Amino acid sequence: MQYTIQSIATVRNNRQMIKDDHWGEIISTIELADHIQEASLKGIEDFSHLEIIFYFDKVTDDQIQYEARHPRNNHDYPEVGIFAQRGKNRPNKLGSTIVALLEVKSRGLIVKGLDAIDGTPILDIKPVMKEFLPKEDVKQPVWSIDLMKAYWG
Repeated sequence: MQYTIQSIATVRNNRQMIKDDHWGEIISTIELADHIQEASLKGIEDFSHLEIIFYFDKVTDDQIQYEARHPRNNHDYPEVGIFAQRGKNRPNKLGSTIVALLEVKSRGLIVKGLDAIDGTPILDIKPVMKEFLPKEDVKQPVWSIDLMKAYWG
């Protein structure tokens, strides 16, 4: 099946190049698209964190990965499928990140820790609620912990 989705906002920040690390201190503005009413943000200031769903629009179709590979092409990490990692070269080019909400503007949001470059289309914004987070401890392989050491730092 095929679906059509229209972006609801755009990322504005000083990050122009796609990089793998050092996203934690990035401050971004999420600017609502003209067709989205300002009222869609009403009450969002009551939440400390938001989940941002975005589109990796700079990834070309020939960059999509369906096979297993070493994350970041690092052969110290095991070969794993695209759905066992959070790389950008995904079949539907979707990214998802939980960010801290710093401020609400009339037609936008100021957030911290969004790992999307300037101009990235936003597909959805959801408030983070504890009830949707895992109740159990999160399990992950050692290689993924190593890979993430500098991602937010």
